[in-house]
Amino acid sequence: MVFKFKKKIYGFECDVYGHLNNANYLQIYESARAEALEEAGMPIRKLKETGYLIFLIKVEIEYKKGIQLEDIITVHSSVIENNRLGSLWVQKIYNSAGELCNIVYVRGVYVKDNKPSRISQELKVFFDKFLETE
Repeated sequence: MVFKFKKKIYGFECDVYGHLNNANYLQIYESARAEALEEAGMPIRKLKETGYLIFLIKVEIEYKKGIQLEDIITVHSSVIENNRLGSLWVQKIYNSAGELCNIVYVRGVYVKDNKPSRISQELKVFFDKFLETE
């Protein structure tokens, strides 16, 4: 399943060239993942109630095209791998013209009591419903 998140780019998020500052991509991707989890029925608050969290262990970003001031972007977020230890997300940002601007691969590990931990089979089955093949 592909989750979509729209956002307008404001001046305070841009560099001196009028492009989205590279540091702000991570915040946008984090917001999009949080919204995806909420749309899936497992907002971070509810996940926390299960005793688990997702900690990021690797982020790999590929810049394709600059994102301009005041553009309205769409972030596509998908889980492409999931097992009881963690998951791999792919997220893509498209500008308002539909052009691919950025891709990120985010690997997360499931954590309980601040230690990597296997999630329950039921929770794995829940997350498996949202797997997307690239």
